[in-house]
Amino acid sequence: MALGFILGMRHSTDADHVVAIMTIVSRQRSIKPATWVGILWGLGHSFTIFVVGVAIILFNVVIPPRIGLAMELAVAVMLILLGVLNLTGVMRWVTERVTPSSLIHSHVHRHGDLVHSHLHLHLGAHYEHHHQNARLGRFSLMMKRMGLYHIVRPFVIGIVHGLAGSAAIALLVLATIHDASWGLVYLVVFGVGTIVGMMLITTAMAASFVYTGSRFARLDRHLATIAGIISFGFGCFLVVQIGFVEGLFTNAPHWAPH
Repeated sequence: MALGFILGMRHSTDADHVVAIMTIVSRQRSIKPATWVGILWGLGHSFTIFVVGVAIILFNVVIPPRIGLAMELAVAVMLILLGVLNLTGVMRWVTERVTPSSLIHSHVHRHGDLVHSHLHLHLGAHYEHHHQNARLGRFSLMMKRMGLYHIVRPFVIGIVHGLAGSAAIALLVLATIHDASWGLVYLVVFGVGTIVGMMLITTAMAASFVYTGSRFARLDRHLATIAGIISFGFGCFLVVQIGFVEGLFTNAPHWAPH
């Protein structure tokens, strides 16, 4: 179980994972939202791994080589799409249109002899007024500030990434853990390790981007472009690797989950 957690953290550092998450976080200039991006990506990734893993472990589902390669190709296509969206400015345009224009601040009110603090939350045309001890928790507040788009996007990207690695992870479990119940527990522990690993990666990325933005303004303006180029180039490399070297686009595909 400890090994599963460590391998989950190691799995989060795979090149395609880091490139995809870098493309998203490159426009983040706040550490907390970036941390949640990593957590949401990890949840989506772990969800796919668990679903596919259950099918393989409990029902002995066999994934044909062409299907397995197609699952990995989906990651390559997604990386190319993320790169194009970043380079063309579409991702920035969408982000600006769907991000809640929220402004949160607190200040002191005086009502006669009573002085107390209020927390104001502006969300587009809606306005909510809460006292300091309002029931709106930190998590709910963060989710409102991020918006539905920024919640769904990393989760969906994590689901796609889970397709590429789920079969290999489930086959590893079958080879080492012969009890189905413990195999399922291993998948859960592996998923938790992946979530923690990606959370740490996105937090570190956001911290470095914040540092860069505050000290190297010229470089900061080009970070998203650099991330887009890397994502597009790496996605094209994977298409060639999967399509021709591993044979998805040929008559003799050979797929070895790794």
